[in-house]
This record gives sequence, C-alpha cells and structure tokens, in this order.
Amino acid sequence: MLELSAAIAGLVTGGAYALMGLSILLTYRLVAVVNFAQAAVGAFGAFAMVLLVEQGLPLWLAVLAGLGVGAAVHALVGLIMVRWFSGAGEGIKTAVTVAVYTSFIALGLRLFGAQHPHRFPKPFDTPAFTLGNVVVTWMAVITLLLAGLFAIVPVLLLRHTRIGVLLRALAERPQTAELIGIPVPRLAMAVWAITGAASALAIMIIAGQFASDFGSQALLITPALAAALVGAFRSFPLTLVGGMALGILQSVASTWSEIKEYRGVLPFVAILIVLVWSRRKERWDEFA
Repeated sequence: MLELSAAIAGLVTGGAYALMGLSILLTYRLVAVVNFAQAAVGAFGAFAMVLLVEQGLPLWLAVLAGLGVGAAVHALVGLIMVRWFSGAGEGIKTAVTVAVYTSFIALGLRLFGAQHPHRFPKPFDTPAFTLGNVVVTWMAVITLLLAGLFAIVPVLLLRHTRIGVLLRALAERPQTAELIGIPVPRLAMAVWAITGAASALAIMIIAGQFASDFGSQALLITPALAAALVGAFRSFPLTLVGGMALGILQSVASTWSEIKEYRGVLPFVAILIVLVWSRRKERWDEFA
C-alpha cells in the first residue's frame, strides 16, 4: 500500500517531468535546438509568479504574468539563435544554450535569492477522488491532463494542419523554407515563446515538490532531458511515458530505505541506460 500511495503521489512529479520534456522535444522538433536552458527559463516564469503572489496579486493574474515572463525570456533566447546562429550546426546551438543556462543560473540566484526559498502556492492540492484507499489530488489530475494535451496536440498540429507543414519545413529545411516565402524568423520566435510559457507552467506545477530555490528548479533540466531521451527526441508519446515513469520511480524509491537517499541520481541513470542502449543498437547494426 505504501508503494501504491507513493506511485500515485509521483503522478504530479512525473507529469511535470513529462511536460518539461515535451517542451524540450517541441523546441528540438521545430527549431532544431537541444535547449539546456529551458528549465532555467521556466524557473524565471515561476519565480516571477511567486513574487507577484507575495506582493498581493491574485493567483490567476500572477500565473498569467509568469507565463508571459517565461515566454518573453525564451523568445529572447530565440532571438539570439535566429539573429546570430541560424546557420550554425546543432552542436554549436546546443553549446550556446549551455552558456545561456549558466548565465541564467547566476542571474536567477542574484534576482530571486539563493538563501531565501519562496513558498509556492498549491491551489489544487485538494482531494479529487480515492483510488485503492489512496487520495488522488486535483493537482495530479490537472498535471496528467496537461501532459496528455502536450503529447497529443503537437502531433495533430504537425500532421494535419497547414501551420504544421510550415513548422516542419522550418525545422527540416529552414533556408529553403525562407526562399519559398515562409516567414521563418516570425514562426521560430512564436515557437520559442510558446515553449517558454510551457516550461514556466511545468516549473510552477512542480516547484512545491522540491526545494524552492532558483538553482534547484533550474536543475530540473536533467529529468526533462531524460524523458526526451526516452522518446529519442522524436516521439511525443514516448517522452510522456518516460517523464511519467521517472517521476513515479523516484517517488516509489523514496519509500525504500536502502535507496531513498540516491533517488536524485535516477535521471542520470536513466540517461546513461538510454544512451548505452542506443549505442549497443548501432553496434549490432554494424555487425549485421
């Protein structure tokens, strides 16, 4: 029963991991950048929200403002990429996001304080229903619904709409797309802004589950990348499954005294296993 309770508790964490992983995947699929700064961008939006709440602003207005901050900060990163690195390879773009990540960490700790954690509101932490004598909160339900939407909507958008065709052209042949008249910079900036807002939403959901300082929230990039790796940076459904599994596994591990102190390294273990497995597959193909 303890493990079942922990697994259900892990739905919120897993859903937020999946939401963040799907945001990273969406950025990669549409603008071909593995963005290491995405969690830090989300943390800017989440901390802007909590500061506004502390100043007395109604929660729903603060959430909208936080989403706007996440979108604006990520659009700024996108502007740098579009203006100065549009012709660079994926490796260079990824290296730029690592530099942006370290800069954002330093700036975030300066702006929001490293020694004074904030108390994040939990408006949906009330019971929704009971499953096997275990209470499921509205936060778990809402997080799962959001993660599901983020896994389904991009697939439908890319496959069945004209804007999806334009976005695929932007990701796969940006220079050709620009030559045939597609507004590449405008579309790219929209993608950066939307994924920034999604990252801010994911951090707002998960912030109350971890240490509420900027550095800890920005480190959530690790489980998010693990989720995206499970989906091989291609599959939205597998990224959803990877994020959910990781969150539930971490929560269940917290009930086992032998390994609970090491549950924080599980995302690194997941990344290592996925990378080793993918390399083994390539070796098998070579010998075949």
